[in-house]
Amino acid sequence: MNVIDQLKRGITTESAEQTRRLAGQLASGLPADVTLALHGDMGVGKTTFLQGLADGLGVKAHVTSPTFAIYSVYDGTARKLVHLDAYRLENGAQLEALLLDEFLVSPYVLAVEWPEKTGDWLPKDAWHLTLSIVDGDRHHVVLR
Repeated sequence: MNVIDQLKRGITTESAEQTRRLAGQLASGLPADVTLALHGDMGVGKTTFLQGLADGLGVKAHVTSPTFAIYSVYDGTARKLVHLDAYRLENGAQLEALLLDEFLVSPYVLAVEWPEKTGDWLPKDAWHLTLSIVDGDRHHVVLR
């Protein structure tokens, strides 16, 4: 069973490193023009997951949460990762001013933290991943 099928069933990781590795495996199976919407409470590991995704895409730069810059663009070996943190947005209309539409197509992979703040801006075919903490310090990731 490939990582995408496993994520549809849900995967629980034992550590931040396992979460990064899982995201790195997902990166290798992502189709062109995909947008990832990362759902979950503060502190569940969304940025950790994105760090692993970046590793899987061949990004050499250190990935951090772009909360104050809203988004960051990272060069990977074949694709670019756009990391959008919508936490500070008040509504989806604010995204129009950011001119992010070009990041919805190749060579970009757009990953959005706090997608519920984007209104109806996300593509209808976005992949929604929900991250949560289970059993104290383990992380659960499911693709829905």
